[in-house]
Amino acid sequence: MSFKQFSAIALPEIEKELQAQIARLNQPRLHPFHAMLTYHMGWTGEGAGPEAAGKRIRPLLVLLAVSAARGAAWQIGLPAAAAVELVHNFSLVHDDVQDNSDKRRGRPTAWKKWGVPMAINVGDALFVIGNQAILDLGKTLPASTVTQAASILSAACLDLTRGQYLDMSYEGRTDLGLDEYWPMIGGKTSALLAACAELGALIGGANAEEREGYRLFGHHLGLAFQVQDDALGIWGDESVTGKSAASDLVEGKNSLPILFALEKIPAFAKRWAQGSIQADEVAELAALLEREGAKTYALETAQRETEKALTFLEKADPGGEAGETLLELANMLLKRKQ
Repeated sequence: MSFKQFSAIALPEIEKELQAQIARLNQPRLHPFHAMLTYHMGWTGEGAGPEAAGKRIRPLLVLLAVSAARGAAWQIGLPAAAAVELVHNFSLVHDDVQDNSDKRRGRPTAWKKWGVPMAINVGDALFVIGNQAILDLGKTLPASTVTQAASILSAACLDLTRGQYLDMSYEGRTDLGLDEYWPMIGGKTSALLAACAELGALIGGANAEEREGYRLFGHHLGLAFQVQDDALGIWGDESVTGKSAASDLVEGKNSLPILFALEKIPAFAKRWAQGSIQADEVAELAALLEREGAKTYALETAQRETEKALTFLEKADPGGEAGETLLELANMLLKRKQ
């Protein structure tokens, strides 16, 4: 089964599970609050639909790993799939506030619509509901498995905060090197993808060695995903990404292409040290970075990390069509549009 075919079957079930989880807030006096969450999830409001919701890569990864590990029915992983997607969206809401980003997937962000205090509360609600959702695994799985799943998710959540701390603390610094990059994205992006793969393997009945293979697959896939996202943050098409390609340069993000440039491109390093990049400088600086090899470096790094991910997936020995679809997913993530 191709990834497209699997998505067509699984996505409606994922959305149903997510909506059921978020319905915890669909109560008297709370309907406007509930609507804030449904807006952020892409279900309601102007521009609602699949593009506003996103691709749901993380829950799909959970479900594929459930089936690939030992051939279990992917449906038993739906509570975990919802949990990771809710946690991911909690991080997006807070990230938009912390980065002062006014657009997410082509629409105004939660803080832009309702203000920072309300948006923080929206993120908090998504976080809590995500941690409640994981416990619903107990309807079909042993308590020991649910406890392990909850532990994996909570560890990933802490890693998210570590990565976000590093990301924010790096802003405005001009003394960073490439070595500082990997701990940041290891927490900010890889931790949750690693948890997705490990959770799926756990739910699917994999042993400890196999689960570690899945975890490392997700970890390196996450590194590749973030490196490519960094490239999109400078050279991406806004109509495809839903975010301005100028944002990473203007906001002073220490992404991989920028850290490469600080070490390898003196003209860029000199300008970076002088202070904030202005919007009218972005095109010229992006062209400089591309000409001097920063884009090529980022994309080649993403390719190497993807190859590592595939090596660990091979060691985990996924089975059946789901295993083949996991391979397709990894390659699909690398080939996102520029």
